[in-house]
Amino acid sequence: MAAALEEDEIDNDDYYSLLNVRREATQEELKASYRRLCMLYHPDKHRDPELKRQAEQLFNLVHQAYEVLSDPQSRAIYDIYGKRGLDVEGWEVVERKRTPAEIREEFERLQREREERRLQQRTNPKGTISVGVDATDLFDSYEEDYEEITGGGLPHIEINRMHISQSIEAPLTTTDTAILSGSLSTHNGNGGGNINLALRRVTSAKGWGEVELGAGDTHGPLFGLKMFRNLTARCFMTAQCGMQFSSRGVRPGLTTMLARHLDKNTMGYLQWRWGAQSSMSTSVVRDTKSSHFTFAVQLGIPHTFIMMSYQYKFQNEDQTKIKGSVKTGFFGTVVEYGAETKISRHSILGATVSVGVPQGVSLKIKLNRASQTYFFPIHLTDQLLPSAVFYATVGPLVFYLAIQRLVIKPYVRAQKEQELEKQRESAASDIAKKKQEAESAVLLMQESVRRIIEAEESRMGLIILNAWYGKFVTDNSRKHERARVIDVTVPLQCLVKDSKLILTEASKAGLPGFYDPCVGEEKSLKVLYQFRGVMHQVLSGDTEALRIPKQSHRIDNDT
Repeated sequence: MAAALEEDEIDNDDYYSLLNVRREATQEELKASYRRLCMLYHPDKHRDPELKRQAEQLFNLVHQAYEVLSDPQSRAIYDIYGKRGLDVEGWEVVERKRTPAEIREEFERLQREREERRLQQRTNPKGTISVGVDATDLFDSYEEDYEEITGGGLPHIEINRMHISQSIEAPLTTTDTAILSGSLSTHNGNGGGNINLALRRVTSAKGWGEVELGAGDTHGPLFGLKMFRNLTARCFMTAQCGMQFSSRGVRPGLTTMLARHLDKNTMGYLQWRWGAQSSMSTSVVRDTKSSHFTFAVQLGIPHTFIMMSYQYKFQNEDQTKIKGSVKTGFFGTVVEYGAETKISRHSILGATVSVGVPQGVSLKIKLNRASQTYFFPIHLTDQLLPSAVFYATVGPLVFYLAIQRLVIKPYVRAQKEQELEKQRESAASDIAKKKQEAESAVLLMQESVRRIIEAEESRMGLIILNAWYGKFVTDNSRKHERARVIDVTVPLQCLVKDSKLILTEASKAGLPGFYDPCVGEEKSLKVLYQFRGVMHQVLSGDTEALRIPKQSHRIDNDT
């Protein structure tokens, strides 16, 4: 159903835009707009056979939009699911006196079988590849006495550990899911692997349970149980117990966690772990649109520590984040700082520098590509060397800026052009139809526009001199791009009433006499108009509400 909703996002505002009413429009507003358009497009007003035919098509389109939006049940379906929702079989048996919530429930019932068939095809694969690199020879190199050894003049960099894990989910029903996962690890020539099978059942809207079975050559067979439960609207808990069988005997383990919403953006956690590494911990996590903060304390064997981290989220297209953390305990102290940014639609690249005592200096590079994670921890030195910290900080930054300029930006630009071209090709027939409807509407508006202009001129009112809709190129760096706009002077003048023009918050491509001249690209509306004998000009975004005339639009104010 999510896919259906995505397909309908474009359609949701079509009827509102066609009638030029807001989404919260009352029945009186709908009726007033409908009557006005009916007077404009009524077939009986035109004697020419071709104009009469075009008027009839547009009249039927306006009538269809009004029928849907004036009926509370149809409007509720349209608002939630768009045009496709109105076409779903089964609505004819639904009672007419249903609330929007009941209509949503009925729609979900009608779609359930289709959703279950889709569910069977999903596997939701997730994977991680980690490659550990020992590069300490770059900074902690041998003394000159050892340089006579073959290859001794070059730093020795080696891969000392690797880890690969993969999991897939197989939905059995809407409540049951099977999860198969496995992993392989190696460290300094020694390694092993394991495989796990888990069966999860959603018991209710408040919780789920899971049974896990595992086997491997590193830890032996495993049997575990997991449980999640919402205790209240603001509180939930998880519990996990397991038994690990090995040559040394059975090692039981138990972990429980209690979490509570402290406010809209803040969560508090309490965790108790019993087993090979017993501990108690508490943490507070605050996540907002612009930042993420964590404070945690753990008491345990062998690890006891205090940790605090902060992440700032830039509100830009690349979703860039910078972060820093400090962690101190019986093991020593570690300070980490880094950043991550979105390099394509499905890829996020991040780098973190870790400086600690006695851990030394490390650089951690992570790439998330869809549901796959690639992790490269590079150990630079066991000591706190300023040169290692400097190169770990500056090196990735310089490398990223070079790759972004030479590879990423050209690649993303090419991908975007390909996607736009595909959108144009798939929408070509529909756009051609919309263009024909718009041209027909403009022809039918001529007489009405002539009368409106005469009335406005007689009182020195609002006259639309020129209006263009589409993609404007105003940036000097994009002069090579071609502007794609259409003339919408007549359609806008036709919407003028009592020396006012009001456009609602909807895509203007659905207005009478409009169509989309550049599918998939950012569009604007530019209007040059005269009011009280004074020239005005305004540039409005595609989905922005517009009300003219306004004093701020006067051209002499800008000169």
